Amino acid sequence: MALSVENIEKAEVCEVVVSPIDLSKGSGYVLDASASGAELLKKTTDGKTVLIPQPTDDKADPLNWSKYKKHAILLVVSAAAFLPDFTSAIGAVALVPQSVQYGKVPDGIIPSLAGNIFMLGAGGVLVVPAMAYFGRLPVLFWFILMALWSTAWCAAPANFEQFMAARIINGFFSTVAQGGGLIFINDIFFVHEHARKINIWSSFIIISPYLSPLITAFIIEKHEWNWAFWLATLLHGLCLIAIVCIGEETYYDRRIPEDQQPAQSSRLKRLVGVEQWKSRERRNSFVGAFSRPVLAICKPVVLICTIYYFLIFAWTVGVNTTLSIFLQPLYGFGGTQLGYFYFTAVVAGILGEVTGHWLHDYNASFWMRRNKGVLEPEARLWVLWIATPFMVAGLILVGFAYHNVYHYMVVAFGWGINVFGIMISTVGLNAYVLDSYPNASGEVSAWLNFGRTTGGFMVTYVQIRWATKMGPQNSFSIQGSIVAAAFFLIVGLQVWGKRLRKWGGELKFQTN
Repeated sequence: MALSVENIEKAEVCEVVVSPIDLSKGSGYVLDASASGAELLKKTTDGKTVLIPQPTDDKADPLNWSKYKKHAILLVVSAAAFLPDFTSAIGAVALVPQSVQYGKVPDGIIPSLAGNIFMLGAGGVLVVPAMAYFGRLPVLFWFILMALWSTAWCAAPANFEQFMAARIINGFFSTVAQGGGLIFINDIFFVHEHARKINIWSSFIIISPYLSPLITAFIIEKHEWNWAFWLATLLHGLCLIAIVCIGEETYYDRRIPEDQQPAQSSRLKRLVGVEQWKSRERRNSFVGAFSRPVLAICKPVVLICTIYYFLIFAWTVGVNTTLSIFLQPLYGFGGTQLGYFYFTAVVAGILGEVTGHWLHDYNASFWMRRNKGVLEPEARLWVLWIATPFMVAGLILVGFAYHNVYHYMVVAFGWGINVFGIMISTVGLNAYVLDSYPNASGEVSAWLNFGRTTGGFMVTYVQIRWATKMGPQNSFSIQGSIVAAAFFLIVGLQVWGKRLRKWGGELKFQTN
């Protein structure tokens, strides 16, 4: 496909700043530098790939930052995204000792866990407009600061009521880098880099709820459950220090000339939001910022992807949060054995990350070559054809193993391949919605996170009762069937997604 003048959007200063292809017309990105007209555009150092979006000549433009600075910020954001599920999943193992301390049955402790999980999604939806209005860095800083305080409160509550309140507050604030993570990735990396960077960020999110119970199981074997939350408090504190030392404001308005960019006088002022507040009229009005998530979920593609993620991730959370309740009576596991068992999901998540490091780029390159150098967003969804059998088979195998009391390694294998499939699916789905709506990176990320956590919130309440009533074999088989049925939503997007994007139009906000 040739690049024409009509394909290229230009700013007032006549600099090429956006993708050469208009997504509202159902097209994709021209990344192939050999395409006609690409000689006018900036490219990668090897000259093979067009840079999208086109960076300015300003050194302050985040797209022009060094690789070291970009990846340092990515790791800080990923570390912050690691914290919410890590802290949340402590409750999956601490249910029994907490029930003893507070004089409740384990089911009576679950509302504190479910409330925390729900707020991880709800908080993420509000994080994004806050970043659009107040700036990226100050929202990240203040939310992690509040998450630090609330995690410490979780470690030392006076009673169960205080513990539950602390958990709910913690869920709301700690989710900042999960709900807003794609914003940072979109701000500092080019389109051709997105999948690999999302893969890194997602791996921190996917692995965290498995690493947490692993460590917690060893802690409560010799100490009180509170020490697990003190560990989480320490991690929040270290992350806050990293944000103070390394974090940076990544928003940059490429629509205005370099000499009209807001002055950057003090890093401390950017950290707390003073500089961003002074230049807020250049970004979004308060109403405009907080209406963005509503406008995003009204797009058919975003809504369908959110529903799909809700349907596939709920059962993964359900397996994780109820694992100790199933394994301890069936296999006589103590804290140490339970801790070792969580290595399964950690290893599976790492394998998913390593596989995805090459798989997503190979997939994009393969379909781009077949489409004359154009990468259409729907091409990102082909990896879900690989991931879905792993997710479905994993759930069914876990159910059969529980029901028939197969060797615990069968449970481990089923759980592991389910986590592997989830890891691949998460990256592919995030890359798809980001490529579809690059101007709404935060909004689409927040809604996917909302779908994930809402599913987890729901299944936390029903998983044990469902398995008890129907038997694990039947209940987990139904869950696997739901994941298989949800895949038809992906097939539908591959067939009609391009037309749905064209029909729904772009998300044109005042800022990215």
